[in-house]
Amino acid sequence: MTGQYTHNIDAKGRLFIPAKLREELGQTFHVTVGQDHCLAVFSDESWNAKLEQLKAMSYSEIKKLRTVFANAADCEPDGQGRILIPAKLRQYAGLEKEVIINGSFDRVEIWNAQRWTEMENEAFSSGALEAAMEAMGL
Repeated sequence: MTGQYTHNIDAKGRLFIPAKLREELGQTFHVTVGQDHCLAVFSDESWNAKLEQLKAMSYSEIKKLRTVFANAADCEPDGQGRILIPAKLRQYAGLEKEVIINGSFDRVEIWNAQRWTEMENEAFSSGALEAAMEAMGL
């Protein structure tokens, strides 16, 4: 999944998901806490693949992910392409008004716009992005 989109979350916690990303995510999205205080959004296919990977792990390893599953929500877009993001997830990611929605490989990430801009600027100015791209052969 790729692309970057700017949208506003409304007072009720609804967020428009761009049509391109909705097509890739399918009918039901699995939204949970992500790394660096963003939200991670998975399609059914991607979410189920992650669950399959976990079946090979011991319970001691899996329990480290309790918070991921405890805070996961299944979201279905309404007729206007919006999903309702639970208050606890909005609070975790600091989503108040303007948000950035990014495609990120096998998931979509939802960011507080200011936090995303700071991280993106750091990636561009520090040389870390170029180093990671070089290491990956891009």
